[in-house]
Amino acid sequence: MSLSQTPKGERLHIAIFGRRNVGKSSLINALTGQEIAIVSHVPGTTTDPVAKAMEILPIGPVMLIDTAGLDDEGYLGQLRVKKSLEVFNKADLVLLVVDPAQGVGAYEESVLKEGRDQGLPVISVINKLDIYPIPANFDWFERLPEPKVAVSTRTGDGIGRLKELIVHQAPRDWSLPTIVGDLISPGDLVVLVVPIDKAAPKGRLILPQQQVIRDVLENDGITLVVKDRELRRAIDSLSVRPRIVITDASAYPKAVADTPPDVLFTSFSILFARYKGDLNTLVEGVVAANNLKPGDRVLIAEACSHHPVEDDIGRVKIPRWLKQVVGPELQFEVVAGGGKLPNNIKDYQLIVHCGACMLNRREMLSRIIQARQAGVPIVNYGVLLAHIHGVLERALSPFPSALSIVRQIYQGEEEDYLPIECYGKIES
Repeated sequence: MSLSQTPKGERLHIAIFGRRNVGKSSLINALTGQEIAIVSHVPGTTTDPVAKAMEILPIGPVMLIDTAGLDDEGYLGQLRVKKSLEVFNKADLVLLVVDPAQGVGAYEESVLKEGRDQGLPVISVINKLDIYPIPANFDWFERLPEPKVAVSTRTGDGIGRLKELIVHQAPRDWSLPTIVGDLISPGDLVVLVVPIDKAAPKGRLILPQQQVIRDVLENDGITLVVKDRELRRAIDSLSVRPRIVITDASAYPKAVADTPPDVLFTSFSILFARYKGDLNTLVEGVVAANNLKPGDRVLIAEACSHHPVEDDIGRVKIPRWLKQVVGPELQFEVVAGGGKLPNNIKDYQLIVHCGACMLNRREMLSRIIQARQAGVPIVNYGVLLAHIHGVLERALSPFPSALSIVRQIYQGEEEDYLPIECYGKIES
């Protein structure tokens, strides 16, 4: 089961409320970047609640519930309003859409009260920012409780900020349901390639490796853990074909060479790019790696403040490899620890993020949204290293949507995109 087939019950349910013609359907289109909901100036276009299984980049799979206008009129209108209010029972989060020309009245107050009564987070979305650029001029604006955000569904202004609020207001236990479980069936064999990491405490595996092992076991799979030099011998000795081989990104070249072509292949870091963030956005970031020029600035973002080892992947190896292709004038800066990215991220041409094993999904998505708002491409260690070593398509074999993105990238104009062979010849 791919994430495009994420079950309804495992999606974040977002209910959208508001009066007729405030722009609820337009907001769905703006959030998803697609013309999905019918938009009309005729009041009451949306009659009954309509649930749409969607992808909101970079948030991931959600269920958007479009409701009828709360000011619907007549006997049937009141029945539709009653039906709409029942949506509170299935929502994880509520968006209350407000038209500045109508302001905040009894309809909006009823949504805010119902949200409080049911313990649901409610984000007030003041629409039509392109027409009413300063909503704070309205006396009702200050009365609206936080969180609130002004947007324009026509121009897209404020939509990035709204996505960030959705991430932060979502229930704390909201996350993707599994790391690798959707890629395997009970009884499948999963081979993990685990070089002994110098940065890990003696006698312990690093956190992503531990979590993947636990996830495989919870999904009734079988794990076999080997070092990179033992992978070929291990596979040759097996009586059954592995379902998937998962490697540490530092062992890409040998691991991919020793994995049979009919076996799925990926890395811990790519799995966590999907589990903690948005894999498609991070795959798109490899374009920026090819467009780097001498003198450009690259931000290495680490989620934890670990003690750097002699051949640290983020601080030593990635800068060395990229300089071999771009030139020694390439500039690197490191930021470590949790919290937001630096305020000056617009000064960078690329952000290279770690696997984010020490961040929750909210924090990582917030960082991705921050980068998108600043117009700065972002990629993570595993995706970039797979690209550098010329194995990105192979490492994305379990993920069709991300694979289609990278194939489009690789088929782009040659003058805009360095051939992959340039990276394949770098020195280790």
